[in-house]
Amino acid sequence: MKQLLTMANTTLALFLVALVVTILIAYPLAAKVPMFGQVAAHIGTLLFATGIKVAYIVRLVSLRALGRPLH
Repeated sequence: MKQLLTMANTTLALFLVALVVTILIAYPLAAKVPMFGQVAAHIGTLLFATGIKVAYIVRLVSLRALGRPLH
């Protein structure tokens, strides 16, 4: 479970960075990105937000299995 917790924390951090990047591409930098890039950024925003939620749930499950507080 410790390995699962480490993987969940790492995945959570990576997806958070990827989400911020896609939000920056999709909104403030949209004028500098071609249409395909904008569409990909909007789709990426949805996928990375979902990935954050799944990684957080895995984190909670592993914390509970290890008997650690859920905060």
